[in-house]
Amino acid sequence: MIVLALDTAASGCYAAVYDATAGRELARAGAEIGRGHAEQLMGFLTDALERAGLSLSAVDRFAVCVGPGSFTGIRVGVAAARGLALACGKPAVGITTFATLAAMADQGRGEPVMVLLDAKRDEVYGQPFGSDGQPAGGAFLLPLDEARALAAGFGGRLVGTAGAALGLPVEEIGPADIGVMARLGVLAAVGEKPRPLYLRGPDAKPQLGFALARA
Repeated sequence: MIVLALDTAASGCYAAVYDATAGRELARAGAEIGRGHAEQLMGFLTDALERAGLSLSAVDRFAVCVGPGSFTGIRVGVAAARGLALACGKPAVGITTFATLAAMADQGRGEPVMVLLDAKRDEVYGQPFGSDGQPAGGAFLLPLDEARALAAGFGGRLVGTAGAALGLPVEEIGPADIGVMARLGVLAAVGEKPRPLYLRGPDAKPQLGFALARA
């Protein structure tokens, strides 16, 4: 199985090609771009396929990071993966940032892990994972004091980027690795189309005072 993974959820824009049969990553392309994911994603995707020596028709499955992360960035990646899957007649699966970081942290150790990410605004994104690598609870967005209490009572490792904000011994890890995301895409169950994981609403608000009245 050949998996093409996409990640536009944060400041980076990445694509990777993974060969499940050989158990290795064939190629990747991308960069930390900050903005402009929609303009650059297809170029990175093409570069990754060319480096792997494959065409788009060789891809058996698409995997995409569904967040949490940038509201606009996530939409770009998810829309691209769903569009490519539809055009190629192949399945697409969604992989969360949490699952990717938990897999990076565990590395076969078989321990419970809670991923804790600094969401700014005195809030923390997080999700616990069991020793089997599967989610042990839902993803959450909590104020610092509530996240601190939850993390302090967790019977496992704390990993992520929220250590300074929480004042807890959180092992620094990140950003999410596109190669690990691609590997998780092999294992993900095919079902509903990928959907963004939005734990916080968009910053942009409609300017209702400037809306035009309907005729």
